[in-house]
Amino acid sequence: MGKAWPALDIHIPGCDPQLQDLVLAELDEFHPTAIQEPDERPVLRAFFTTAESREAAARALASAFGSHLFVESLNIEDEDWAARSQAQLRAVTVGRIVVCPPWDMGEANRGRETPSRPLFVIIRPSMGFGTGHHATTRLTLRALQALPLEGRTALDIGCGSGVLALAAVTLGASSAIGIDIDPDALLNAIDNLDLNDLASRVRFEEGDFREISAPADVVLANLTGALLERSAAQLAALVKPSGHLIVSGFMESEKESVVPALQQFLTLDLIDQEEEWMCAVFHAT
Repeated sequence: MGKAWPALDIHIPGCDPQLQDLVLAELDEFHPTAIQEPDERPVLRAFFTTAESREAAARALASAFGSHLFVESLNIEDEDWAARSQAQLRAVTVGRIVVCPPWDMGEANRGRETPSRPLFVIIRPSMGFGTGHHATTRLTLRALQALPLEGRTALDIGCGSGVLALAAVTLGASSAIGIDIDPDALLNAIDNLDLNDLASRVRFEEGDFREISAPADVVLANLTGALLERSAAQLAALVKPSGHLIVSGFMESEKESVVPALQQFLTLDLIDQEEEWMCAVFHAT
C-alpha cells in the first residue's frame, strides 16, 4: 500500500466561483500540498502533509463558512494520485518561458517561429506547487522577465516545484537558491533540477526564510497574502541594495494590506493582476 495522504473534500454549493476563491484563500494559511479543483462535481479536494494540518484547516473552514460548506476528512491511500490527475497537463507559455512537463517537450516546441527563442523549464507535476497552470506562477514569471537578471543572484522563497528559481537562471541569473519548509516539495524541486541540468547554478534547501540572512539581488515570494503582510520586514531584509522583490499569492481583496506593509521598507514599481490574483514588484534603494 502506498503512502496515505491526509485530505479534505470540500463540497461547494453550485460550484460558486466566488465562494471557491474565498475557500482557497482560507486554505492557503494551512499550506496544502496540492488542490484538485472541481471538474463536474462541486468538490475541492485539498491534500496536506499531516493529519493535524488537515484538521486545523477543517476547523478554520467551519468557523469561516459554517453551514455554507460540507467538509469531509479522508485519507487517499494511493500515492500515484498526483501523477494520474496531472498526466493531462500540457506546456504553458509565459513570455519567453515555456513551462512544460517532460512528456510535452515536443508539442511545446512544434511550429514555433518567434523572434525570441523560447526558453524551456521542465517541471514534472507532483506535490510541489508550480506547474505554470496557476495565475500566481504566471504573474511571477512575467514580472521576472521584466527585470535585469544577467549575472544577478536569485532567492525563491517557498519554492515548491522550483519553477521560479529554475526560470531565473534560465533567463540569465548567475545562481539561484530555492527554500521551502515542505520536504516533499523539495524532492520534486530536486527532480526538476536534474531534468533541467542546472545543478551547478541552482540549489534547493529545506528551511524557513524568516531564519536566513543571506540576501539576493532578486527575491521571489509567491506566498499567501497574510504571510506577505506579516513578514514584510523579513522579506525586505533579504533584498540587496538596488535589488528587487517580486511578491504574488495575494488576492485583490488583500492588496490594501499587503502592498502598504511592504512599502514601509521598499519602493513599489508595478502591480499586475490576473483574475483575482495579484503580483507586485518592489525595489530596494
